[in-house]
Amino acid sequence: MQDVETIERGVCNSKSACCAKLQVTDWLKDIKSATRLDNVVEIRFKNTRKDYYRNVNNLKLKVGDLVAVESSPGHDIGVISLMGELVERQMQKHKVTLINGEFRKVYRKAKQVDIDKWKEAISLEHETMIRSRQITADLRLNMKIGDVEYQGDRTKAIFYYIADERVDFRELIKVLAENFRIRVEMKQIGARQEAGRIGGIGPCGREICCSTWMHKFVSVTTNSARYQEISLNPQKLAGQCGKLKCCLNFELATYMDAQRDFPSNNIPLETENGLYYFIKADILSGTYSYMLQGNTPSAQVTVPVQRVKEIQRLNKRGKKPERILRVDVNAITEEKETFKNVVGQDDLHRFDRPKKQSRNKKRYHKRRPNRNQNQR
Repeated sequence: MQDVETIERGVCNSKSACCAKLQVTDWLKDIKSATRLDNVVEIRFKNTRKDYYRNVNNLKLKVGDLVAVESSPGHDIGVISLMGELVERQMQKHKVTLINGEFRKVYRKAKQVDIDKWKEAISLEHETMIRSRQITADLRLNMKIGDVEYQGDRTKAIFYYIADERVDFRELIKVLAENFRIRVEMKQIGARQEAGRIGGIGPCGREICCSTWMHKFVSVTTNSARYQEISLNPQKLAGQCGKLKCCLNFELATYMDAQRDFPSNNIPLETENGLYYFIKADILSGTYSYMLQGNTPSAQVTVPVQRVKEIQRLNKRGKKPERILRVDVNAITEEKETFKNVVGQDDLHRFDRPKKQSRNKKRYHKRRPNRNQNQR
């Protein structure tokens, strides 16, 4: 009755991201719980929504069970996603809904009647969303209904909307309540949350992070690109949602730590050969690229950060080094070999050369007798 596939189909919308990204690995499941919240369970619903409820009736529950829980008004249907010691730790990361300072209750395991009514409510969600968009257009409201989530008992629905500015939707709530005969709750979401529900493939070739594992969004600014010396091209920096990519923050701390002791790149380096101006930086390798005044950018010189500091200290004292590098720029430096092509697979002309005939084939042709001679 409550098989896993049915549960996942009900809680996960076919057009939205799967609820697997809301799962938490319970690494404390083998340890006997000593927490005071041992009877509190984590329950997940549709659209990355989850909350915490108390098992007041001491039901024998396990992860994956479909349960009926307290709601306002009526009851809702959800899936138990976490139990035990780890629930208290997860509550510190997420906002818990309390009624008069107490947890909401788990009523019972969902009966077949509850599941049938819940599935019927889920089947109405797409039709309700399309109709609500038409109503919004008729009322000329500058907003978009992104999704609709019905409560398990079909007495209430959450309308997720996107709007760039403040919208007065009081008239909209009245019209929706009259048309669908339900209690209406409006919840605003951003472009990132909408992209996470719809899903898609990013420029990296993988499924976008917000639809697979990210459940919390951190603000991203262009400073993240500047610290990493990334070109400020809006088309390359924007993700599927039209906002700056979340992955710009993933390696930001590494780059900031690496640049902590870097000298200023706005100061030109004075040498006896002339002035050298900054072009670019390779942060992880700890080098700056400079160009001699009057030369083309192609004739750039790669200078270690420590050498840049040394030249800047000499320039402050009024001294000019003979060269920008300690050795001659034109001297041939032996590069470290990082890759050795043994079989020639990376040679572009490997298919142009004719194949050599193997020795075995030559020997075979020599030893093979003539059929006409055998017939004679």
